[in-house]
Amino acid sequence: MAENQTTVQSAGATKAPRPKERTYADAEIAEKLKEIPGWYYEDGWIRRQYKTDGWPTTLMLVNTIGYLAEAAYHHPDLAVTWAKVWVKLQNHAAGGITDKDFELARKIEESVLWRPSGGALEGTPNKFVRGGDPR
Repeated sequence: MAENQTTVQSAGATKAPRPKERTYADAEIAEKLKEIPGWYYEDGWIRRQYKTDGWPTTLMLVNTIGYLAEAAYHHPDLAVTWAKVWVKLQNHAAGGITDKDFELARKIEESVLWRPSGGALEGTPNKFVRGGDPR
């Protein structure tokens, strides 16, 4: 098998090799992260910290991220405390940061920081989920 290919296995059957995904260099990652405020690159991962107003909201945040990750079939590492969640993304199979990481970061950001803006939905009066200091 060529070095730039990976084999995909599903339910015991092996599928044809597919090209290894392109990984980005550090300078390219920094440039792409300018499009996703709050996310930063450190130790080979793109990362984001979110703050919540307490444990129930933290669990809702983790479940939301888990749902998005499973739907995308691309899974972040999470660190969870009472009112904070740290998200780390990296494409293990590709050995670096790929478009999958950026796309999932955007979807997480869009979903967890969404708030109603007009219309019938008024939104929670609580602090709920907000971006945290990146470091």
